[in-house]
Amino acid sequence: GKGKQYNEKGDLIFEGNYINGKRNGKGIEYNIESINIAHIFEGEYLNGIKNGFGKLYINDKLIFEGNYINNKKNGYGKEYYSKNKILFQGKYLDDKKWEGKGYNPNGQLEYEINNGYGYIKEYKNILGSIIFEGEYLNGEKNGKGKEYENGKLIFEGEYKNGKREGKGKEYNFKERSIEFEGEYKNGKRWNV
Repeated sequence: GKGKQYNEKGDLIFEGNYINGKRNGKGIEYNIESINIAHIFEGEYLNGIKNGFGKLYINDKLIFEGNYINNKKNGYGKEYYSKNKILFQGKYLDDKKWEGKGYNPNGQLEYEINNGYGYIKEYKNILGSIIFEGEYLNGEKNGKGKEYENGKLIFEGEYKNGKREGKGKEYNFKERSIEFEGEYKNGKRWNV
């Protein structure tokens, strides 16, 4: 039947339907982080995890709507910058953008992904500032790419399976200098 779940502080973290003590059917999950960012998921559950259609909000702004299988984005979905401003629209496979189109904050087509492959530009949800541009393979960063923070270049180099791997350079954009140049392995500086 219907029920509510609270955390140890007494904050409501879930309300919805349960079967045999697990979330099943429609429900709403609440998560307030320490910096007062509210993540809210409204959708369908099966055996305690997200399965079916759902919507994800951050501070009352819709950032994703689409299908979930076993807690991961799978099938058709849309990511948003803000209401009616689409960031990405297409198919997902195990939480990875797999096939579809990505748009810049002005609504212009920036890239297309086919079978998890393409050259993409990623923008931060809601704010719309660029955070990554580079090669994708199997729905992840693979090959050459660049990372940005607040629109400033902070890293350029090689990626493997979504992480920094191979040669790269980290920049200190405040001092306009190279902070590190060398090898990366599994996302971390190697032989430092």
